[in-house]
Amino acid sequence: MIMAYVSKGSDMTREPAETIRAFVAFELPKGIIDALARVQEQMRGLRVDARWVRPANIHLTLKFLGQVPASDIETIGRSVMEAARGRGPIVLSVRGVGVFPGVRKPRVAWVGLNDPDGGLLRLHQELETRMSSVGYPAEERPFKGHLTIGRFKGSISAPMLITALNACQDFETEAFSLDTLTLFQSELMPSGPVYTKIVRATLTNS
Repeated sequence: MIMAYVSKGSDMTREPAETIRAFVAFELPKGIIDALARVQEQMRGLRVDARWVRPANIHLTLKFLGQVPASDIETIGRSVMEAARGRGPIVLSVRGVGVFPGVRKPRVAWVGLNDPDGGLLRLHQELETRMSSVGYPAEERPFKGHLTIGRFKGSISAPMLITALNACQDFETEAFSLDTLTLFQSELMPSGPVYTKIVRATLTNS
């Protein structure tokens, strides 16, 4: 049985949580994390003022669940495993840098993903189908695979941002594969989020 725990009190006593903050994502290879750190540093050097995500905390998120009842975790974990079953590793590459929703009032800085055979999109669709069947509806917005590298704290000069984005447009990595889909618990701490792996589902063709 899967149990979720959170820290309570200064003595770090662990007690079962009524709800947990959860999401489904892939961890990234070290080489990709290092490349993302370099593009963040390049953006900093171009005076882009953002709250940059700690590179080790960057994930490829397929579904953010938010606060869910701890009693649902076993069912959610089973759905993640079912979505991964019978699928081989996902092959991707990172390409380009952009912002959501636009350069005039940006909220998120991201790097794009190249999904040449559509494996990521198909996995996302299957995950949404499985999660919908257990009470977690699909997102209304079309899925756009990306990696969030920063969030903007306030207003920023659009011309400066455009200059920085243009300077980073050639950012690209070699292809890499992802073979483990993970259900994470996210705990928001003063020092930053702490992620705990709850369920890991290996993508195999069998």
